[in-house]
Amino acid sequence: MIREAVMDDGEELASLIQKVESESPYMLYEAGERNITPENQSKIINKLNQEENSTVFVTVKEGRLVGYLFAIGGNARKNKHSAYIVIGIEKNYRGLGIGTEMFRKMEDWASKQKIHRLELTVIEENLAGVKLYEKAGFEVEGKKRDSLYMNDRFVDEYYMSKLLEG
Repeated sequence: MIREAVMDDGEELASLIQKVESESPYMLYEAGERNITPENQSKIINKLNQEENSTVFVTVKEGRLVGYLFAIGGNARKNKHSAYIVIGIEKNYRGLGIGTEMFRKMEDWASKQKIHRLELTVIEENLAGVKLYEKAGFEVEGKKRDSLYMNDRFVDEYYMSKLLEG
């Protein structure tokens, strides 16, 4: 089941984000790099839910959260039509179609909110991520060269976007 997050999800979402960051080398933050508290996560959920062009989706399986997708809308008049996407799925639930379904649900929401542009960045060598985003209709717009430093080397990121009708 995929639904929009509510403030009561704060504790479980905070734990899930920390778990995903510890399981995936491709998340921006590494395991333990930041302190994600349930209180702060609840505040973020509340803040995003109050904005017309932002939200958080969560995937519930077997009674617990296993995935999340943040859509963070622009906050200036010139970019309110766009939303930046951040997605994370627990390792044991990847490759099961959850990401595809979260993108579908988010896109339905975005269309209703009159969001025209969805955007994200992804590490170039994250082939599974790139494949998921392309499957969801995102296209590479460009490359951020030497964007991140990981495993003792610089890596490139793709800028990817999808334009919605309307």
